[in-house]
Amino acid sequence: MANIHVDIVSAEGHIHSGEAQMVFAPAEMGEVGIAPRHAPLLTRLKPGTVRVQQPGAEALEFFVGGGILEVQPYLVTVLADTALRAKDADEAAALAAKQAAEERLAGAKSEMDLARAQAELVEAAARLQFVQKLKSRR
Repeated sequence: MANIHVDIVSAEGHIHSGEAQMVFAPAEMGEVGIAPRHAPLLTRLKPGTVRVQQPGAEALEFFVGGGILEVQPYLVTVLADTALRAKDADEAAALAAKQAAEERLAGAKSEMDLARAQAELVEAAARLQFVQKLKSRR
């Protein structure tokens, strides 16, 4: 069976590079599944989990805080605004980020502040959900 190469990068640096049988990503219009020879695609990502099903191994999971997904027939590139490996997930930090975002939302004075605070809260809530989901499986 053919594989697809996956690269996940963020502003913090290179997160993952490797082969996969399938990749699942939180596209703006809903989750997408990408297999080898997938049609070319360019879409925005919303905050959520990217799953990389490796050949003969467990799936790897990464949190992305939004970004861009580019798909070519044998290459998937995730350009994430922020990204986090499952092994680096920290529940206390995720909970603190969510609480801080809620406080900024409550104190928003302009429409710009409100929009920024809402986006931060969506990302923080998705990160917390990612961490809690990982914790429940351990």
